Amino acid sequence: MSLSPGKLQHMKALSNDKGVIAAAAMDQRGSLKKSIAAAKGVPQDQVSNHMMEEFKVAVSRVLTPRASAILLDTEFGLPAAAARSKNAGLLLAYEKTGYDNPLLRTPDLLPNVSVKRIKDMGADAVKILLYYTPEDSAETNDVKHAFVERVGAECEAYDIPFFLEFIAYDNKGADEKAIEFAKKKPALVTGSMKEFSKPQYKVDVLKVEVPINPVFVQGSSVCKGPYAYTRAEALDLFRASAAVATKPFIYLSAGVANHVFIENLTLAGESGTDYSGVLCGRATWQDGIKVYGEKGVKALEDWLNTEGVKNIEAVNAAIASAKPWYGKAGIAA
Repeated sequence: MSLSPGKLQHMKALSNDKGVIAAAAMDQRGSLKKSIAAAKGVPQDQVSNHMMEEFKVAVSRVLTPRASAILLDTEFGLPAAAARSKNAGLLLAYEKTGYDNPLLRTPDLLPNVSVKRIKDMGADAVKILLYYTPEDSAETNDVKHAFVERVGAECEAYDIPFFLEFIAYDNKGADEKAIEFAKKKPALVTGSMKEFSKPQYKVDVLKVEVPINPVFVQGSSVCKGPYAYTRAEALDLFRASAAVATKPFIYLSAGVANHVFIENLTLAGESGTDYSGVLCGRATWQDGIKVYGEKGVKALEDWLNTEGVKNIEAVNAAIASAKPWYGKAGIAA
């Protein structure tokens, strides 16, 4: 892997002084609107753009002094981008929220956004979310491969890093929180990491799930019932997925609670993988949605300044084992 001088400059802006990406994430749109509506006890169409923006601004203002960067969206997140701390780099999402086909989960781009426009907005990186499973048909995945290739080429043309986030799913519609899916997940995550490390995609950073579900790791702090893997097996699965990645990779929180994400990072550290940080969203701020819905933005800010700060500081402490991204990128420190 090699980085152009322009991409290198942007990557530095997204990293802390150790070369680790300790980023917050607040690019949720459809799911956030649904959650705010539930917290306020109103229909979704009564959640205004202003509500979405002020929630994101509060999260950005309070949490980015403790983050190396923040991931936002162009639809509701630009005021939050302006409100972020000067130390924090900026990633912007390029994909539409949600997906078209419930089984194939095909992606699409925002119609009025381009990589050029994202860069003109002041972003240091472009992020794409892709639902992906190696178990899908060759025809389905060929569409998704071409989709990623197009975005990678566009990012290369405008000299801005490309962060690809891929989420494993069951293409038969089975419960992805069940133990049966937990047993399949390592192969799905590892296969996806191997695929998108290939040079034709021009991905600069892989934003990946941990390859296991800690709820089903024997002896983990969050395992309360049957297990899918022993702790030793789980550590081996972390190592196996890391071994196939030829690009820097960071872990995403995937909507889990903060203590569950900390358990994931504890296992990652114990396994010794060369992950290069995190892009952590709901694990730091999701419990603030209820506060905002019931009591408003001032109460949310108060909650963020106490519980939200505790959450992000816990994540920052948990990534002490992360390795600088430039090692995997083949760049001297």
